[in-house]
Amino acid sequence: MPSRQRLWPIHVILAVGAAAMVAPFLWQLITSLQTTGETTSVPPHFLPSWQWSNYSQVFHDTKFAQQFMNSVSQTVIRVLAQVLFCSMAAYAFARLRFPGRNALFLLMLAVLMVPSQVYLLPQYQLVQNMGLLNTLAGVVLPGLFSAFGTFMLRQFFMSLPDEVEEAARLDGAGTFRIFWSVMLPLAKPGLISMGVLTVLWSWNDLLWPLVVVNDDSKMPLTVGLSTLQGEHLTEYPLLMAGSLLASLPMILVFLAAQRRITEGIALTGTK
Repeated sequence: MPSRQRLWPIHVILAVGAAAMVAPFLWQLITSLQTTGETTSVPPHFLPSWQWSNYSQVFHDTKFAQQFMNSVSQTVIRVLAQVLFCSMAAYAFARLRFPGRNALFLLMLAVLMVPSQVYLLPQYQLVQNMGLLNTLAGVVLPGLFSAFGTFMLRQFFMSLPDEVEEAARLDGAGTFRIFWSVMLPLAKPGLISMGVLTVLWSWNDLLWPLVVVNDDSKMPLTVGLSTLQGEHLTEYPLLMAGSLLASLPMILVFLAAQRRITEGIALTGTK
């Protein structure tokens, strides 16, 4: 084992990295407790004036509670749909043999190489033609499936031992029974990892909801908080207070599932 004297450079590097990551959150907290004048003053104020009323003002100036529930609904639907659809597609690509499997998989991977802004307009036209603008269905519909999630779970299914699947087939289990009762429970770490990543992506999604929703009562939090930015004046304390409140659920989700996330990502693609 290396001596403690040799480890101090590593601890210094880790401390500097941790400070760099915590600094934005600390500055966000300080800004949320200041007045608008203090946030725009030169030189800047590094100590808050403890304006706790900024947090209650967020609820007054925006429909924060309603938009919070919109974000929750949007996230839950996307996560459940992606876990179901991506796991089924991933199992098919990893374990089943059918004509054109590799070509279809490469075609799906090609989607990851295309920026999402490229197919923003076609998606908008499809949602508009279906009459789903300003609806929850219009917001969540393009996010019900994920090429990245399918690729991630495919790698996880490929890392599972073949003997488990063969034993289930010898016992008379069909393809869907093997997937649902045998392979899916074994893929739990990968499912949790993908689910948490989907939660973070869906909760922070801004561009697509900004395009398809213009009703305050139907906006998710990301779009609702963006309305606090004015053309000539931005209430930075309110914006930071709202952003801090919006980020708390994601911090709690990560703290609760961090071991599963690490385990799932570490086991993905080991075969």
